[in-house]
Amino acid sequence: MGDQAGFPQASGQETTPDKPPEPGQEYDPETLKAIPNGTIFAYNLDDSKTPAGLKVRFKIRVVSGPEAARWDERQAEAIKELLQWASRHPPRRPA
Repeated sequence: MGDQAGFPQASGQETTPDKPPEPGQEYDPETLKAIPNGTIFAYNLDDSKTPAGLKVRFKIRVVSGPEAARWDERQAEAIKELLQWASRHPPRRPA
């Protein structure tokens, strides 16, 4: 999934300190351990590559332990709510 969205994945592959990894390239796990708990990363998609210029933004919060479990539960509930809404509101077909 990380490669499809252009986000890095953890692996044993080493990166050079003078050159950051390219999008989709994997980071060294030791580098990922250095990210403080609570850090938020934001990604904005290019409006020209989304349907009708839709603005899309991802916010990724780094958490671990019990806090991560709470966020997992919150995310699962939001996805469930979205799927229920989508099942009640089928897409409109153009006339």
